[in-house]
Order: sequence, then structure tokens, then C-alpha cells
Amino acid sequence: MTRQLSFDLPARPALGRDDFMVAPSNAIAVAMIENWQGWAGGKLALTGPPGAGKTHLAHVWAAAADARIVPARDLAGADIPSLAQTCVAVEDVPAIKGDIAAQTALFHLHNLVLSEGRSLLLTGSGAVPHWPLDLPDLVSRIAAAPTAALDPPDDALLCAVLAKLFADRQLTPKPDVIPYLARRMVRSFAAAGDLVAALDSASLARQRPVTRALAAQVLDNGPTGAR
Repeated sequence: MTRQLSFDLPARPALGRDDFMVAPSNAIAVAMIENWQGWAGGKLALTGPPGAGKTHLAHVWAAAADARIVPARDLAGADIPSLAQTCVAVEDVPAIKGDIAAQTALFHLHNLVLSEGRSLLLTGSGAVPHWPLDLPDLVSRIAAAPTAALDPPDDALLCAVLAKLFADRQLTPKPDVIPYLARRMVRSFAAAGDLVAALDSASLARQRPVTRALAAQVLDNGPTGAR
């Protein structure tokens, strides 16, 4: 019996390098992650829209660099000197808007990591100059980091992302479902995640496989909508 006709199990995202689909929209960012030892100043800012793969690439990099990953909003309570003994990936830097304690901690982490000769990866949505940070010294240091951007998906990448999201949930849609979704859905990584989650829930609730008919119902009635 397939997963979609069984239990509502949590999705288990595959975050290895082989699970990340390379396309023109992300090839430069992937190359910079893979060549992390050559980062200017030992740091990199990885940007892109929600669901673009920033967390996935952070895990790829952490595995290669033996780095720790920490959400930016957790920095205020972190042991910064201990954290700085390894390479570090700080996720979702814009989330600490207005949080002076977390921003101060990130400032000290930045300085300590680099002074120890280690590397620092920073992730966030939107262009780095628009990250809502308040400390001028922190802003200037992050602005000095080289930037790699994950752009919105082209058709091939969107189909690949949908296939991965279905696989993460142990779902096997009918062959015509993914091309149909890619033609009609809102073209973003976040929308792809929401849409696959909605299809998962719908197939479980109705005890039906993921078919084009079910996809049409979810697109017409669900929160993601058609474009």
C-alpha cells in the first residue's frame, strides 16, 4: 500500500548534495557553495525567495565544511565563543529585525569565526542591502560578504522541485500530474511546497492517489491557487 493511502507521516526532506537539482537559476550559488574554501574574506551571503533551497544548500555546505547550523533568532542565547570554534551557517538573518541582542551576538560571532580562520555562511530572503539590520557595524560586515543568489525556478527546475517534494512525502503522483501543476501553479518554490502539502492532505482525506483530477481540485480550491 502506498504512503498516500496509509498514515499522515511527517515529510522527511532529503538534504544531501545529490538531492539538490542544479539549473541555470541556481548554478552559480551551487558552485560557490562547492568552492567554499575560496570565499573572499571567508564568508558568503546566500539569498533567495522562500523555499528556493537556502536551507538545503546550508546543509550541503555544513557537511562539506564540518560546520554548525544555527537560526539567527537563536543567537541571543547561544554560547558564541563555543560556536565560533567551527565553521558556522546562520540561517534567516532578516528574522532578527529589531532584535538587538541577536544582532549583537551575530556581530561577535562574525568576528570570532573569521579571526579563528573559519568560514561563515549567512542566509536570508531578499537582497542583502535590504536585510533589516540595525547595527551599523554588522551591516557593514555583511555588506562586505560576496553574495550568491538563488533565482526563481525555470520550468525544468520547477518540475524537479515538485518531484522532490512528492518524494520527501513518499508520494507517487500519476505521470501527468507534475507537468500539469507546473503549467498552472504560482511559479515559486514556496508555492510548490504549499501545493504538494495540500495535495498530500487531500489524498489522505479522500483516500485517493494524487491524480490530475485531484490536482485540479486543489488548484481551484486551495490556498495556493492557479496562476
